[in-house]
Amino acid sequence: MAAQNSPAARLVAAPAVILLAATLAVWLGPALPASLAGLRTLGPYVMLGVGVLFALRFNRGRGLILLASLLAAHAGYDYAQSLGGFAAKAVYTALVVLVPVNALAAMALPERGVLYYGSYRWLVLLGFEALLVLWIAAAGRSELSGLAWQGLLEHWLLRSPPTPLAGRLIFAAAFVFAAWRAWPKHTPLDIGLAAALAAFFIAAEWAGSRNVFGAFMTAAGAIVLVAFVQESHRLAFRDELTGLPGRRALDEKLRALGPHYVIAMADVDHFKGFNDTHGHDIGDQVLKLVAARLAEVGGGGEAFRYGGEEFSVLFGDKTLKEALPYLEHTRGSIERYRMAVRGDARPRKEEAGIRHRSDRAAQELLSVTISIGAAEPEVERQPPAQVLRAADAALYRAKNGGRNRVST
Repeated sequence: MAAQNSPAARLVAAPAVILLAATLAVWLGPALPASLAGLRTLGPYVMLGVGVLFALRFNRGRGLILLASLLAAHAGYDYAQSLGGFAAKAVYTALVVLVPVNALAAMALPERGVLYYGSYRWLVLLGFEALLVLWIAAAGRSELSGLAWQGLLEHWLLRSPPTPLAGRLIFAAAFVFAAWRAWPKHTPLDIGLAAALAAFFIAAEWAGSRNVFGAFMTAAGAIVLVAFVQESHRLAFRDELTGLPGRRALDEKLRALGPHYVIAMADVDHFKGFNDTHGHDIGDQVLKLVAARLAEVGGGGEAFRYGGEEFSVLFGDKTLKEALPYLEHTRGSIERYRMAVRGDARPRKEEAGIRHRSDRAAQELLSVTISIGAAEPEVERQPPAQVLRAADAALYRAKNGGRNRVST
């Protein structure tokens, strides 16, 4: 269980460190000299503005909506500070309610990217919200807005500061949705968006201090920027289908190997037949099954998706004799597993699915096998690329020898 949670812990660590740094900067940091005072006012704009550009570049709709809302909220906060009196209070109340409303809508709706044809509706919504904030801010100062807002904002749900109860409730719902989105796959961006929401809530709770508000709005932008960097690394080094590290990650590992190591190449037997007979969806299920078993190889081995139906397993400090039992055990566990095929008529509910499987088990269970070739350096300082080729040659010997075996 700890091994499964460690990737999530690593991803949560970055937002936690940024939030801690913002807290320490507010609590312990000395006042900036006059020559650097602009960092306090420009920092949030820079971080959030660059984040908006990253969201556009990565085509991430949720990230764009949250960052654009935070950027507009910080601009609105600065505008409110210049107004003072009821207008400042009205703008603050509107911001701390509207930003979580936008976040909740973005988290509840499916991710369709920035280029989705319906994305213009978000621009219309943000424009409408900007006009609404200006209208509320003008309450009592123009005939158009009247005095109704003054009474409405004294309602117990909207009374502020600090954050009104309505804002807290909507924020809690948005954060739950964000955490729910982040938890199953532990993607850096989803975790970053949830943490950025938390940073905004802290900023809103201490909005009476401009330094605190600016520090945590800057932290919100920094969290999402770091999440984008982590996301780009994940996309480059991790296979999206199986969740295993990809070939580029394997290349990085091969550069750092010591004198003793083992490289194994594994291939799904008759994989083309699975695709031709059952379709590519079943083929994907087969790859996920094999990847999950290889990921549990033991003995310090690390599995990689090499490409197509091929996988690699690297033992960084083992001899071939030591690694073979782990490879054989993994091969056997895959052979013994019977994969239930989810067809179009298969019920989605668990209880109905169990009854259905008992009635048609013979038609739905598939057996998967793999062939494995393994090699170790034959001489000291042998290049890993040569050992990889030797493992590939051993894999072909396993296939030519009848498949479903480990060869060296």
